[in-house]
Amino acid sequence: MNVVQDFLKKKVSGEKIAIVTCYDYTSARIVNKSELDAILVGDSAAMVMHGFETTVSATVEMMTFHVSAVRRGAVDKFIIADMPFLMHRKGVELAMNAVDSLVRAGAQAVKIEGARGNQDLIHYIVESGVPVMGHLGLTPQSVHQLGGYRVQGRGKDAGEQLRKDALDLQNSGAFSLVLELVPAALARRITRDLTIPTIGIGAGSDTSGQVLVFQDLLGMNPDFKPKFLRTYLDGYHQILTALNNFSADVKNGRFPSKEESF
Repeated sequence: MNVVQDFLKKKVSGEKIAIVTCYDYTSARIVNKSELDAILVGDSAAMVMHGFETTVSATVEMMTFHVSAVRRGAVDKFIIADMPFLMHRKGVELAMNAVDSLVRAGAQAVKIEGARGNQDLIHYIVESGVPVMGHLGLTPQSVHQLGGYRVQGRGKDAGEQLRKDALDLQNSGAFSLVLELVPAALARRITRDLTIPTIGIGAGSDTSGQVLVFQDLLGMNPDFKPKFLRTYLDGYHQILTALNNFSADVKNGRFPSKEESF
C-alpha cells in the first residue's frame, strides 16, 4: 500500500487519519497490531524518553536509535521520523545525510518543522524520493523564539501568515502537514484550502486527522494535562499499582509460588 497516496485519498473521502507518536520496540509492537494509520517517531523522544526539557536535545544519532527500535517492533506500519533541531538548516549535504540515516534506520518519511526558508530543501528531499510531512503552528524546536508553548496563529495577520506557510509547504511537495496548537477555526480554514491532509494536535476536530503521544494518551504522566489531551487509560496509577503489588508479594513471600518455581 502507498501510504502517501492513501493519506491523500482519505483527505478526499473525508476519512480521518489516526497517528501515534512512539519511540520504542515494545510500544511499537502493540501499535503494529492496532488500527492506527501511521507512527511518528518524534523528537519529543528527547523529553519523554530521556528527560530533557525540550526537543532541542534530540540528535540524529538519538532519532536513528529510536527509529530503528520502532521499525523492528512495527514492521507493518508507515513510519515518519522527525528531523532533529537545525539539521535542515545546516546545508543540503548535512540535511540529506540526516535524511539518509533516518530512512536507513526504517523511516519512510521525514517531518520538518517550519516553512519559511525550508521550501527548497523540502522540494529537494521529495525529488530525491523521500516523502516530507510539514509542521506548523507551535513548532517545539522553536519554543525559545516563540516564547513558550503557546497557541499560534491568533489574530488576522498571524493567521494569514500561517495559512500562507501551509500553502507554501504544499507547493514544496509536502504530502501532509501537522498543525499544532492552532485555533480550531484557522485549522479548519487551512484544511479546507489545502489538497493535502492536515494532522492536528490541539487544532480542533476539523483537521484531516489527529496525532497524540503514546505515553500521553495512555495517561503515563499525571502531571501533563494540556487542554488538547484526552487520556484513554490511567496508565500511571495502573502500572504503579502493579509494581507495588509485585513488591508486596515478594516481601510477604507470596512470589514466587510453588507453581512458579522449578
